[in-house]
Amino acid sequence: MTLARAAGIALLAIGAPACGLGELFGGDRVNPEVPTWYNRPNGAMHVFAHRKLTVEGRAQGEEWERGKPEIDPEHDRVFVGSSDRGLYALRAGDASTLWRFETANMVQSEPLYDPEMDYVYFGSNDGALYCVKAATGELVYRYDTGAEVARKPVRLGEVLMFANASDFLFAIDRRTGKPRWQVRRSPALGMEISGHAGPALDPTTGLVYMAYSDGHVIAYSVADGSEQWTPVDLSAEAEQGVGEAPRYLDVDSTPVVDEHPQGHVVYVSSYAGGVYALDAASGSRVWSNDKAIGVTDLMLFDEPAHAPNPNGPDKGGPTVPAKKILLASSASSGLMGLDPFTGRVLWRNKLPEGGVSAPVAFAGAVLVGTTRYGLFLLSPRNGKVIDGIDLGSGFAQTPAAFAGRAYMMTNAGTFLGVAVEPPLPSRGAKTTARN
Repeated sequence: MTLARAAGIALLAIGAPACGLGELFGGDRVNPEVPTWYNRPNGAMHVFAHRKLTVEGRAQGEEWERGKPEIDPEHDRVFVGSSDRGLYALRAGDASTLWRFETANMVQSEPLYDPEMDYVYFGSNDGALYCVKAATGELVYRYDTGAEVARKPVRLGEVLMFANASDFLFAIDRRTGKPRWQVRRSPALGMEISGHAGPALDPTTGLVYMAYSDGHVIAYSVADGSEQWTPVDLSAEAEQGVGEAPRYLDVDSTPVVDEHPQGHVVYVSSYAGGVYALDAASGSRVWSNDKAIGVTDLMLFDEPAHAPNPNGPDKGGPTVPAKKILLASSASSGLMGLDPFTGRVLWRNKLPEGGVSAPVAFAGAVLVGTTRYGLFLLSPRNGKVIDGIDLGSGFAQTPAAFAGRAYMMTNAGTFLGVAVEPPLPSRGAKTTARN
């Protein structure tokens, strides 16, 4: 069954009760080469693809694999960058290599697949945005920006937009790479948190939203790059909240656009000032939460109401209500679930020490990596752990998910394909790892 066909099947309902971290891992880290969870039949997650991807000796920089894979479900392909300076195209079923494209530095970005052109756009730490043919990896064009490109591009019609680490936002022709317009803010003076934001697009209004290292958030017209807001200074908001200038001004999280009872809103996070909801048309503040600090990634979990899983414990029961939760990743606070309409904290999961990847929605649950202790499947209702995987090297890369499959790479350069199965009807009230 192809990934595209799998999308037509009803989403798996994750109904397993939460269990503690000790119960999840047990002795799994004793032999990380062949861990005991690998084909655990009663676990929610199981591995269907596993291979060493990053070429040892070619990796550059810190010992992390960042970015996020991109899935092409129609052709059963996964595109993923690596610290060995390459972008890989892999078969979705077994992670075997279709092709590899070499750049001059690490590829730690999330690619964008263009199904109309069968192109892949991606950034590299060599300062360029690349466009290659998805079928062969042949270069179409290279656009030099002068600073690392680590976030996913966005596209509206013929315009491709992307940012770099020097606070530039570029708009180019998606077919040729010829420039359309560009804007820039002067980077903040002083200390900054590593990383930068990417653009967020609202196709209904033709606006693109960008956040910068000096703490400002701005909306631009996709057509010509003109400012559509008075720039919103979140660093000033943070200073008013704490009574002194914040040490870190950064807004490194890519904005998130959402439909709100008051109209379209944009969720953004200031590292020092918290999380904000801004009116998408004017930039005015809808709400703020100054307790949600240290946030580097935001994700909106938005699941419509649906019938319960016919094979699960709630079969025949009432319709499962819709859930909408704003998830915020923070190295200092862990993972938080916020009410997107008020900003109130619904739950907080501190998780193990170390960094936390951006979360993704996965088969009715939430999948998130931790840089030291592995990969976790969480309940979106309360943040409790459903299942976990640990290879002993941690995950800084954000997983990519489609239907019941997810793909990600460990910090040691091992690429994984993970599937989710519904809990067996015969499972008891307590979920434990089987060794």
